[in-house]
Amino acid sequence: MIPDERQVLSLHEKYGSSERVVAHCKTVAKASMIMSDELVAKGRPVNADAILAGALLHDIGRSRTHEVGHGWIGASILEEEGVDRIVVEIVRRHVGAGISPQEAKTLGFPEGDYIPRTTEQMVVCFADKLVSSDSLRPLAEEVARFERKGHDVKRLLDLRKSLEDELGEDPEKLVLKASIES
Repeated sequence: MIPDERQVLSLHEKYGSSERVVAHCKTVAKASMIMSDELVAKGRPVNADAILAGALLHDIGRSRTHEVGHGWIGASILEEEGVDRIVVEIVRRHVGAGISPQEAKTLGFPEGDYIPRTTEQMVVCFADKLVSSDSLRPLAEEVARFERKGHDVKRLLDLRKSLEDELGEDPEKLVLKASIES
């Protein structure tokens, strides 16, 4: 099942997500849907319902931890709830610009690849990088944060480039422009 907005809010309530986490997820969903709508308008095959549900649920694992493992923990919660695999994988792969199998092993995660691979996964992962708390921000701020923390900046910039190739325009500019216009 791909949960609708009512079902998503019910899941957040069931697992005790904070209002702050839910507000953040709603902002990420708005940014994600700007990209999703543009992809659909350009005839790209994307599952807009999965993007919306994945964006709204991407941080449900923060109901259990605010550590880096919240992505795979959230995915586990959603698996237990019978949520469609496409949404589960969006949640599993949204952290950072993705986490390689080697990095996952070092972090003590369950074995696997946590790098966003599908367009749906990339959209939500990238939208999350444009949102701080419940506000949009320039990607440059996230790049600086990645640099400070020693994260893989190249992977983040490659994520942006992949979406730019899909969209035919810079995803950051698209989201910021659309949010100003609305």
